[in-house]
Amino acid sequence: MISIIPNWHPIFVHFTVALISTAIGFFLLAWIARNKPIQKQWLNVAYWNLWLGTGFALITVITGGFAYNTVAHDTLSHLAMDVHRNWALGTLVALLPLALWAWWNYHTGKTIQVSFLVMSLVLLALLFSTAWHGGELVYRHGLGVISLPTPGGCQGCAEHEHSEGTAKHEHPSELKVPDNNNQTDVVPHDHAADGHTH
Repeated sequence: MISIIPNWHPIFVHFTVALISTAIGFFLLAWIARNKPIQKQWLNVAYWNLWLGTGFALITVITGGFAYNTVAHDTLSHLAMDVHRNWALGTLVALLPLALWAWWNYHTGKTIQVSFLVMSLVLLALLFSTAWHGGELVYRHGLGVISLPTPGGCQGCAEHEHSEGTAKHEHPSELKVPDNNNQTDVVPHDHAADGHTH
């Protein structure tokens, strides 16, 4: 299998979030449209996005489990990983029944129920929370990041001047990076010490 950095999980995450979000958006549009001719088309778009999103969600959870067991981390980021994993599993538990419910509606020709929409919005909230916690792992804890920019190590930063005034364009590498976010300062987490077997 082709090896990518840090692993395959981030790729499938984006498909999952995009497809499911799109599906729920079109379910809402179809419900608003009521009996208009466009409703059937919007429902079809919603159904297929939901089912594709469910397939990608399963792959995302599987690759997430691999990432959970292989990405280098410390004790603090391990706790954040646990939170992200729990939100992800909860989201999947809500997604699977909704996908089956949608399949039932599709094959029986039923319209969108308010209860279906409510569950869809709950799923969307779970999905966004899971994604937010995943972002925290990367951007706050630096998981899966090989290196960070070196403060003051930018070559050619003098060329980044605005044509208006004398203010320089602020380059990300000129910002100070706290030492505790430096990947080289991370102390490996000892799973054996806290009873974890992964």
